[in-house]
Amino acid sequence: MPSAQPLPTSPQQTSPTPAATPAVAKIKAMELLFKAQRKAFDAAPYPDYEQRRQALLALKSALKQHQQQLVDALSLDYGHRSSHDSQIADILPTFNLLNYSLARLKGWMKPNRRHAGLLLAPAKVRVHYQPKGVIGIIVPWNFPIVLSLGPLVTALAAGNRVMLKLSEFTPATNKVLKALLGSAFDEEQVCVVEGEAAQAAAFSALPFDHLLFTGSTAVGRHVMKAAAANLTPVTLELGGKSPVLVAPDMDMTAAVERLIYGKCLNAGQICVAPDYVLLPRARVPEFVAAFQKKFAALYGKVADNADYSAIINERQWQRLLDLLDDAEAKGAEVVSASGEGPLDAQRKLATQLLLGVTDEMLVMQEEIFGPLLPLLPYDSLDEALDFIRARPRPLALYLMSFDTKVQQRVLEETHSGGVCINETVLHVAADDAPFGGIGTSGMGHYHGEEGFRSFSHARTVLKSGRLHTGKLVHPPYGKALQRLLLAWFQR
Repeated sequence: MPSAQPLPTSPQQTSPTPAATPAVAKIKAMELLFKAQRKAFDAAPYPDYEQRRQALLALKSALKQHQQQLVDALSLDYGHRSSHDSQIADILPTFNLLNYSLARLKGWMKPNRRHAGLLLAPAKVRVHYQPKGVIGIIVPWNFPIVLSLGPLVTALAAGNRVMLKLSEFTPATNKVLKALLGSAFDEEQVCVVEGEAAQAAAFSALPFDHLLFTGSTAVGRHVMKAAAANLTPVTLELGGKSPVLVAPDMDMTAAVERLIYGKCLNAGQICVAPDYVLLPRARVPEFVAAFQKKFAALYGKVADNADYSAIINERQWQRLLDLLDDAEAKGAEVVSASGEGPLDAQRKLATQLLLGVTDEMLVMQEEIFGPLLPLLPYDSLDEALDFIRARPRPLALYLMSFDTKVQQRVLEETHSGGVCINETVLHVAADDAPFGGIGTSGMGHYHGEEGFRSFSHARTVLKSGRLHTGKLVHPPYGKALQRLLLAWFQR
């Protein structure tokens, strides 16, 4: 997904100039915040259950109080963002995750009993989940509420302190988030950092105990490189080109109904949005007609439509227009879902269906992250699967088929971060399941219990009692030990 956090070379590599002084001052302030959080964590390295519970309840209360302000601020940042897009995709998932985490926190915190085995008996082995310390979270612009507060929930549940780097492209939302978090926490527990490329680079270079980045694959490489200098473990939530595979058995009206919301939500500005559609060659016209009909039922025209979101800013708007122009110049046919072309004044664009696309077109080389949808015909399911496998592993893969044999084959023969069968996008809302990418679409997981584990250190504790069997393998070694080893190896 396109990132709100471009990362140039480290700011320490350039000499400060008078013009750069404010940026340098922000970086120094950020470093002081980190040191304050580290000192506070060292003074209280294991918050108990009640402390963690109270932190989550404080966040929930603050979110309730600032809910409408966040919705309004997001629309201001976008020029127009559907209030329902914000409520359904940003606010609601955050509340759900808070309630889910509160209900399961006590169980997550309990040490897991493991088997010591006969060799170590009668010692006891348990795994304790220890807070890592100070967690850094880099937040993108497309869902700045759930992608900041969601990871924050899990990091707090795991007993950590958190620094959030917010996107420079959502200043109004950032202001509300800062007020929200300031009303619930002091800066030694949760703090907000803002700034552009220099601050983002410096943030990634801090010696966090864990760093979560959501953004583009290209920027993710810079983040991982910066974190590597401190051996900071990273969770990278990236993106890529998530395909929709419409199998030969699928009714086309049903296929469109299952995928269209995932493409139109937030005007397609989602890391798991359908990026392109593979469908049987003879059925391409049927798909186009079904998509236009369903789009008309959902949105009609997008001009002045409160339910349809704008593109966030001029930079992203121009990027999408460039993709569209490049595809047309290289021979693609463009069919608007609503009949409308680009609405420059509103930065709105109905889904544009692209036919006759080729690999030479930029739209097939870059993550689209917007309302453009290439349609790629195939002549056999083998051909479609080969196409998917020949490309970098996507963050999501969507299959439209009610044929259980086809479903099983696709699951066995492809790799992706996640899969939806006869649905799109909604797997991200499954609180009790991990979310994460694979290969160039990311590494590591959060959400669910896996998120708690990601932000915790799994610490093995072996405990021996008064009976000390370890002395059986102490020197001096003799025949008795050799007989014991021989018997053991023959088991």
